[in-house]
Amino acid sequence: MPTTPAAAHPRYAALLAEWCELVRRCQQDPDKDPDPAPYGQDLLERWAEPQRHYHTLDHLVAVLTRSTELTAHAADPDSVALAAWFHDAVYRPDRSENEERSAHLAERALPEAGLDAATTEEVARLVRLTVTHDPAPDDRNGEVLCDADLAVLAGDPAAYAAYAAAVREEYGFVPDEDFRAGRAAILRQLLALPRLFRTEYGHRQWEEVARRNLSTELDLLEA
Repeated sequence: MPTTPAAAHPRYAALLAEWCELVRRCQQDPDKDPDPAPYGQDLLERWAEPQRHYHTLDHLVAVLTRSTELTAHAADPDSVALAAWFHDAVYRPDRSENEERSAHLAERALPEAGLDAATTEEVARLVRLTVTHDPAPDDRNGEVLCDADLAVLAGDPAAYAAYAAAVREEYGFVPDEDFRAGRAAILRQLLALPRLFRTEYGHRQWEEVARRNLSTELDLLEA
């Protein structure tokens, strides 16, 4: 049996085990509910699709890692972790409804896997928040997921350049002029937020560097 792109990833086994442990912890009756592994395998294959260059398994690992780093701030860390798994599970760079489709996937898969309606609803809500990265002030789960997703913006210059290049590669079908205009609009939207990072830790650790990186990329796009 050929090795799939996802299974070739060095973290595949660890990620699948992490997924299974997370779902078992959230299931209503782990002794009777379905084996989480097939659901995790499906998600991992989605994250390894060939059209992805930034929204890859490495991005999933990064968001899960940052979510764990921010666990103390979350009201429900398990729901945040589940939302991290689903937030870009459906990703086509030529479509605009990826977050909505990812939320729908969570709404179908999680009840099948034995999770209750309240958890499913919260996970789907969190996934949809990644459209704007603008959670309400009292939304602790949303703040953690959005901060974890945006933490890439605070990379060192080489890491940020690699991130920006990977995003451009995903949109390789878009002409340069159109890409520059669209990307610049996204950067301006992010810079207009009162705070990029809503948790105190994220704001303290990442805000200044992220804004500098965004401003530099915007200047280059508009030059």
